[in-house]
Amino acid sequence: MAIETSLILFKPDAVEKKIVGQVLARYQALGLQIRGIKMMQLGEALLREHYAHIAHLPVFPDIVAFMRKTPVVAVALEGENAIAAVRDLLGPTNSKTAAPGTIRGDLGEDIMINVCHASSSTEAATAELKRFFKDGELFSF
Repeated sequence: MAIETSLILFKPDAVEKKIVGQVLARYQALGLQIRGIKMMQLGEALLREHYAHIAHLPVFPDIVAFMRKTPVVAVALEGENAIAAVRDLLGPTNSKTAAPGTIRGDLGEDIMINVCHASSSTEAATAELKRFFKDGELFSF
């Protein structure tokens, strides 16, 4: 099994509902370690880079407005097969189709209001961690 680090972004709905700690505890219960954590207000340029794969869609301005509604909490989680473990617990993007017991199934509302973003692959995690954490902001112990 591979030791990986995944990016999690707690979206504005998680921040507004005050469930960041509750959700983070569920990830930690899997044995995942926090390597970095911070709250930040996202700018449009960063969101355009992060969501470049959907920036051409008509819904993109709505995504930007939603993601700028409040600060988000960025977390780097490390553990064995962390990327798959995080995504399995999180559930599918559309909270309406997410199974009970998953984070989105229990706490999400729809395809946008769905608690967290999580890295989809090793390559995505590498790029996303560099995008949201500067040198010296990730720790190993």
